[in-house]
Amino acid sequence: MLSERQSQIVELARTSGRVQVDDLAHRFSVSVQTIRKDLNDLCDGRLLSRVHGGAVVSFGVENVDYDARRLIAANEKAAIGRAVADLVPNGASLTINIGTTTEAVATALSRHQGLMVVTNNINVATTLRPFPEIEVVIAGGTVRRSDGGIVGEAAVDFIRQFRVDFAVIGVSAIDHDGTLLDYDYREVRVAQAIIANARHTILASDSSKFERTASVRIGNIREIDTFVTDRCPSPEFRRACTEGEVRLIETDAESAQAHAEFG
Repeated sequence: MLSERQSQIVELARTSGRVQVDDLAHRFSVSVQTIRKDLNDLCDGRLLSRVHGGAVVSFGVENVDYDARRLIAANEKAAIGRAVADLVPNGASLTINIGTTTEAVATALSRHQGLMVVTNNINVATTLRPFPEIEVVIAGGTVRRSDGGIVGEAAVDFIRQFRVDFAVIGVSAIDHDGTLLDYDYREVRVAQAIIANARHTILASDSSKFERTASVRIGNIREIDTFVTDRCPSPEFRRACTEGEVRLIETDAESAQAHAEFG
């Protein structure tokens, strides 16, 4: 049976995606050792999974709250967004799917000229709507109230009408063997259609996705052309990128330099 403090820790992890040992010790006015014991107990019970400095939600059937996701790795997502935008030339056509990282890409694209952006993400459409040099085409379908994503077979059929230069996709979780995962099978169907109908697919995802699990398979990293992340912490996944001839771009300069020198 969970203590009141442990129950609160689980709830904090569910709303924010992860918890940090030092933050929890300060919040509950207990020692770091006490929090570590709590986290060990919660991880033993498969309620959380340990990561460096804290823990993350371990179950893979439901995503973290949208507002909380926007705050997780916000600086890293902004840097990823800028790096992806640098890959997209003026005058290109592209599809952007659901996710807070892809929304960061949309923000970074706002100064481009002559783009056509197809999206099933209301937030992407709202971000780009004020810019007259960018044509925004939005999919029909079922609007997911939690995050403004548009899903369902109508959205899949809509995406299949296009053949774009670039697809920019996000995912909710990444397995170390290269499997790309999400939570909503309806969203996954749209993501698969986006990948299938693009000449070049860019995966935009921060490194926290390696710490999470999800239940629905999108595909494998080998189906992606370019992976942009802050850092790739998994040697196994890095090998999968190499074997699949996937271009890996790390926005964390220290991580990229270290692997260039010693990788």
